[in-house]
Amino acid sequence: MARRWLRWSGLAALALALALVAAACGGDDNGGSADTSGGTSGSEDINAVIEQLGGPVEFGTPAAGGTYRIANTDFANSDGFDPTGEYFGSAWGIYSDLMLRTLLSYNHVAGNAGNEVVPDIATDTGQVSDDGLTYTFTLKDGIKFGPPVNRAITSKDIAYSFQRLATPSVAAQYPFYYSPIEGFDDVLAGKAKTISGITTPDDSTIVFKLTEKTGDFPFRLAMPATSPIPEEVAKCHTAAGEYGRYIITTGPYMIDGSDKLDISNCGAQKPISGFNPNTGLNLVRNPNYDPATDSPESRSALPDRFEISVNTNLDNIFDKIERGELEGSFETPPNAVLRRYLTSTDIREKMRINAGDRVWYAYMNLTTPPFDDIHVRKAMNLVMDLEGIQRAWGGPVSGLPGNSVLPRSLVGGATDGYDPYQLGAGDVEAAKAEMKQSKYDTNQDGMCDAGPCKGVINLNRNFAPWSSMSPIIEQSASKIGVSIQTREAPRTAVSTTSQTPSKKTPFSSGNGWGKDFADPITYFGPLFLSSSILQTGNQNFSLVGLTAQKAKQIGVDYPAGGVPSVDADIAKCTPLTGQERTDCWVALDKKVTETIAPWVPLIDATAIDLIGPAVTKYEFDQFSTEMSMAHVAVDPALQK
Repeated sequence: MARRWLRWSGLAALALALALVAAACGGDDNGGSADTSGGTSGSEDINAVIEQLGGPVEFGTPAAGGTYRIANTDFANSDGFDPTGEYFGSAWGIYSDLMLRTLLSYNHVAGNAGNEVVPDIATDTGQVSDDGLTYTFTLKDGIKFGPPVNRAITSKDIAYSFQRLATPSVAAQYPFYYSPIEGFDDVLAGKAKTISGITTPDDSTIVFKLTEKTGDFPFRLAMPATSPIPEEVAKCHTAAGEYGRYIITTGPYMIDGSDKLDISNCGAQKPISGFNPNTGLNLVRNPNYDPATDSPESRSALPDRFEISVNTNLDNIFDKIERGELEGSFETPPNAVLRRYLTSTDIREKMRINAGDRVWYAYMNLTTPPFDDIHVRKAMNLVMDLEGIQRAWGGPVSGLPGNSVLPRSLVGGATDGYDPYQLGAGDVEAAKAEMKQSKYDTNQDGMCDAGPCKGVINLNRNFAPWSSMSPIIEQSASKIGVSIQTREAPRTAVSTTSQTPSKKTPFSSGNGWGKDFADPITYFGPLFLSSSILQTGNQNFSLVGLTAQKAKQIGVDYPAGGVPSVDADIAKCTPLTGQERTDCWVALDKKVTETIAPWVPLIDATAIDLIGPAVTKYEFDQFSTEMSMAHVAVDPALQK
């Protein structure tokens, strides 16, 4: 799809910006909902903003060189930055844009073009057998591991990455995507030592044999966990998250200090100096990267260095971006910052807004009272002040109130207008009517009055806009008798706690999900498939599909009424193609939202980046739904 950047200018654009700001200012700065004006309408406005402020932009003439500086409130990671298990979108962007190459990848641009797989390590997108069960790939010549390994990658290095995915101790967080490979699940279950469905006839050829047709298999081969990994290094790091500080790269950049890593034996290996999850990540050029083996459409690789630092002061991060002391951040800008950029003609074009393909949500644990009751979960959806939540995020420019578990963009807008509960300030009477049907409403007056309704913990992030939502959620739930106590923590702490089912977190509003690739299976697979429930690194936070046997294994109580499953529905949709596939996913989306209600979908979000005055080139990566670090540039003369 041809794409272009349209400069935000003119009276119409200014009027739209002011309208969006007015909507954002409907409540107080804490996200209160006293004024419900400027609420949930605005999908056309959002599309217009994306048209104006989305996609690529250049300021001056981009050139190679300089240091691109990014800061975040923590170094977000779900598995110690080990690519085998890491599941944060920002980490995927760092991997795919800068550090790691895979058989297939993306061009790291915005829109539909950014969702199309292209050859990366492979010479083409693969040769597929007539029955659709065998995929054969030939590797390009001249692709090498960075220092200190300094050798050509082979098909066996890619096969080894799949062995790690099937190694339970590594805590891979999305191994279910590779279950169609013959023998993969046998290794995962300890029944076999090698994956029978992966063969390497020679160093330049790898063959995958599947047990069932999997039309999206090429997309699964573009996920970071499938990047080649040198066994001589990674064999020393078989515990969850360990390899993250020893990553050997194949892309244009490597961790600063990689060349000093001693790999003569496992005991000699010490963490590479350029990465510490407490302070950040520094990347420098990989001397073994040959641009001739890559495509400039995939990776421009213009800066000489990337510095991704930790700064716990969110406001200070965005002040530094505006002053030119930073080039960007993965964080969502606070409400007040968004208002300033929307209303200032001097800095408005430094604000970039793209389709987020993501939903921020509050999950309810189906094994923990009172959320083991469907009526409580539905009542929470009915009572939630979604207009207040939207304002806390900065108004309509930040996205639409969530209406289901899928973002509208992932099904081509097929759920536009879908409103199973409400999309406004909450429907208290309808919520009370639903609550009356719950066993936790002992006198059927519409209020949750049993013991489990009191002191319900909400685990949330400790910075805006998440922290701005906390009082809104508490006030909304109190209207149906659910007394919520919010506990706020850094993002990584929220993630790791939710990923450990034995901690029995009842409710958490500090969560979001973006697609793994452009298909709804990337929501239903990791978030609702029973086989995705893990003892550590779990993403199925609500525990949909949990069995009594699995509950015992992961250390949670199994409710007397059981837990609903959608495994059969997912299996039905998976082999379908085209419109039939989309229709199947849309039907399942509605089924999960209405008959299970594991979440309160809070906001179907856009992706907003603010860029510093020294940035000369910016692009958005639709794959990671973050800034495209593969296509940025900076002018050192403009940095402070």
